[in-house]
Formats: sequence, C-alpha cells, structure tokens
Amino acid sequence: MTKISIITIGDELLIGQVIDTNSAWMAQELNKAGFWVTRRVAIGDGRSDILKALDEESSFAEIILITGGLGPTADDITKPVLCEYFNTTLVINEEALENVKNIFIKILQRPMIERNLKQAEVPASCTVIQNKRGTAPGMLFEKNGRIFVSMPGVPHEMKGMMTDSVIPFLKKSFATSFISHRTLLTAGIGESSLADHIQDFEEALPQQIRLAYLPNYGMVRLRLTANANQAGGLETELDLLFDDLKSRVSQWLVTDEDITLQEALGKLLTARKQTMSTAESCTGGYVAHLITSIPGSSAYFTGSVIAYDNEIKKKMLNVEPGILSAHGAVSEETVRAMVSGAIQNLKTDYALATSGIMGPGGGSEDKPVGTVWIAAGNAHEVITQKLWFRFDRQRNTELTAANVLNLLRRFILSRSL
Repeated sequence: MTKISIITIGDELLIGQVIDTNSAWMAQELNKAGFWVTRRVAIGDGRSDILKALDEESSFAEIILITGGLGPTADDITKPVLCEYFNTTLVINEEALENVKNIFIKILQRPMIERNLKQAEVPASCTVIQNKRGTAPGMLFEKNGRIFVSMPGVPHEMKGMMTDSVIPFLKKSFATSFISHRTLLTAGIGESSLADHIQDFEEALPQQIRLAYLPNYGMVRLRLTANANQAGGLETELDLLFDDLKSRVSQWLVTDEDITLQEALGKLLTARKQTMSTAESCTGGYVAHLITSIPGSSAYFTGSVIAYDNEIKKKMLNVEPGILSAHGAVSEETVRAMVSGAIQNLKTDYALATSGIMGPGGGSEDKPVGTVWIAAGNAHEVITQKLWFRFDRQRNTELTAANVLNLLRRFILSRSL
C-alpha cells in the first residue's frame, strides 16, 4: 500500500487560531481515489521544524503533501526552506508570473508591488503546478524515490490543485488500493453499550474489514471499512456485513448513510413533501443554521423564530403570559406553546422548540445550568423531553440541537402519512 503523509504548516494551526480543515479534506479525497493517509502532522513556521518534518515523513512515506507558508509575507518561509532541502535556488516561473499579473491587473485592477511579483518565484528543481485560483503556484519535487508536493494553505486554492493536478498525477504514478466504506448513524445508546451489543459481530469480522466507532453529540456512527490491494469479492461481502450490522442496531438506527442528522431529517421531510420550522430560545438559531447548511433545505424549511426574550415568545409565538409566569421560560409548558405558535405563525407541518440554561451562569436550585426542555410536534400533538448537560455553553448548545433534531425525526416517523 502506498503510504502518504500530510504536513500542514503555520503557527496559527498550533495556537488554535485557525482550524486545520485542509488535511481532513485531503484525506477524504485521497481515500476516494484509493489512497490511505498514514500520518498527518501540523508544524509551525520555523525552518528547523519544516526541515525535520520533511526528513521524518519521508523516512516512511512515499508521498509527502505539504500545505501552507507560500504567501507573500515574511512569515511564509516554506519556499526558501524547500530550496535548502532540495539544494536549489529560487527562479521566476514565467507562467506563474503571467498568472500573478493577470490577477492583479485584469481581475483585481490593482497595482502590483515587488512582494506580489515574488509569488512567481519557485525552486528551480521543482515541477510547477499552476494555481488557477490564486497567485502562489504549487511545487512538485522528487528526492530519493519520494514525491513531495507543496501547495498553498488557502483551502480554495489547495482544493483546486489537488483535484485538477495532484490526485490525477498520483493515480497515474502509484498503485491504488481498494478502499470502501459503509457508515450508519445511531442515537439513544452509548458507545460502550453499543460495543457490547455487537461484540460478537465485531470479533467475527474478516481481517480486511474493520469496524470503527465515531461518537459525537449523543450519537454514534459505525463505519465498516474494507481495505485491500484488490477488490475481489469484498464489495459484496461488505454489503452483506453492513446489512447484518443494520439489523443488529435497528432499534437505534437513524440512517444507513454517511450523512448528518439534519440531512437525514431533510430527506425524510422531502420524501413526505412536508415542511418544518424552529422556535429557538437557548440555541439562538443554531438549529436553523444546521438545517439551512444543507443545499435544497428551502424545499422543507420555511423559517425560524429566535425567541430569546420572553416578550418575543409572547408576541411572535403566542406563548401565554400566564404560562411564563407560572412555569418560567425553561419549562415543558413553554416549549409546547412555542411549537404550537411556530406551526400556527410559520404555517408548517412540524416545528421544534428549545429553551434552556446554557451557562456558565443563570441557573438556580430548581433549574441548574444545563437544564434544557425541547419539544417537537405538529398541529395535533407535541412531544417533549427534559435534558440536563454538564458541559460548557457551546457543547450544551450543540447537544441540544442534536437531541431536538432527533426528537422531531422520531416524531415524524411515528406518525403515518
């Protein structure tokens, strides 16, 4: 199997100022192409760190993919360090120079400065990968039977190079493997209990098929992966095993696709040609954000009322003042009324509601921080659930969103068309 290592460069990655999405996307796309990423390494903008990483990763990987440090400022030192590592010097690449001029003069209509022109400089020994989405070209090197590819850290630019040039080159130059996945999503059972439930299934798996547990926000994804030099009959075997796995976890199964909970809910509503809305207090529109992040969600999602203040609950969702005074905003009675108000005012088949105390302050003896009420229903019936979370504000919000989306999904499935 061809071994690939990904090196991401930038101090901003190490201090958490920027989240490394590049290596995750690269690994996914390489996997689709039949390559398995063996290691992912993040390092800072330091000469010695970069040189050490190049040595270490090339000691075991045939392909080393690098992103970051190719900008026009002084902290972007990848090109000079690559010159040192490959014992070469910087030269102007005419095609890259024309690309820089075209971007600044014709597209941006801004004058160029010397710093911009230096973007066209590349190590003399590299094969240049032209950047169709930006100014910094990519660079491909060969050394001691290893392939090194350096690309910009800007995700949009890196993705263009990977898709148009790097992956096609790798597929032509290296042997690919048969890699295939089957993923399902469960809710309502913890990872440990799930593992106990399917222990005999996992122990009986053939060597070339592995099971992975991916817990997140009260749910667990199960992924079966077949990985071998050739497909043989693995695709059929994987399908049969996946069917067996689905039957074993059927009571907790959300979807047998590798999709999010909000996507699964959207597919359910689309199939039924029905609509939904949200009435959110403690989640502040986060549930609506998750739903509308899915392309095509306008077919089933009409809108949201973010009723953070009690006056908005009264005016926009028709929550009776007596309910709020008697039971408070964080109560079963309030979220029931919020669902009914959303359905009435937003004219949808279904609605969900959230109200809670996310923290770190605001709790009381009766309703401590982390207390949340959620509800879901239609014009005829509303179901509710009380939750309590012990985490920080962000995680409490994310867990509430996951639980209320699943509550609505279960409600819809329990009602016939």
